[in-house]
Amino acid sequence: MSLPIPSTALDMNDLEKLECIESTTGESPQYSVIWLHGLGADGHDFEPIVPQLNLPDDQPTRFVFPHAPRQPVTINNGMVMRAWYDISALDLERGEDIAGIKRSAQLLHGLIKREQERGVASPKIIVAGFSQGGAIALYAGLRHPDPLAGIVALSCYLPQPQTLSTEAHAANRHTPIFMAHGDYDPVVPPVLGDNSRRFLQQAGYPVEWHTYPMPHSVNLDEVSDIGQWLRSRLTD
Repeated sequence: MSLPIPSTALDMNDLEKLECIESTTGESPQYSVIWLHGLGADGHDFEPIVPQLNLPDDQPTRFVFPHAPRQPVTINNGMVMRAWYDISALDLERGEDIAGIKRSAQLLHGLIKREQERGVASPKIIVAGFSQGGAIALYAGLRHPDPLAGIVALSCYLPQPQTLSTEAHAANRHTPIFMAHGDYDPVVPPVLGDNSRRFLQQAGYPVEWHTYPMPHSVNLDEVSDIGQWLRSRLTD
């Protein structure tokens, strides 16, 4: 059984106002990767990673790096910053900003639809993200009504796991998931990522899990592994 993400107050004008950085690996992209940054960063954060992924010339790919909307973040004393949803406590699983998560999931679904309208079929679209962005990629990707090529979730966790069984869409029941986490992450504790990985695997989702000796960041070994995984997914 699958149910749509319950509607929040999203106006499609919000999608039009969502600024994005784009990078392509060749002319006439046949594939798309929509990559969401973490709390307080912006779309430029992962832009430099594209050449390091070593995607082949015969897989021209468009990378879309959206800037999250600016909003007050409770845990940071209400400071306004780019965020996909509010965080109210150090315990990330307590008091989740469900409305904010759903709103950003709708924004990501809108970006997927835009790529489809630009001529990229959904089985050639990957959603990816780091930290907050990874949480939204997981949440929204598993609930998307069209099959995706894959989901990349870095240094993050799955929000609202208790609703997945009723809200997940069958279209992405077998979508490959690349999850990775730093062993010394002080921001999103490794146990949260590992618990999400175990939950998804026990639910039957195909998760490829990686850990690296690093804090809340990305290292070269991880970038290499992501590139290899992307090359295996961005195919006809």
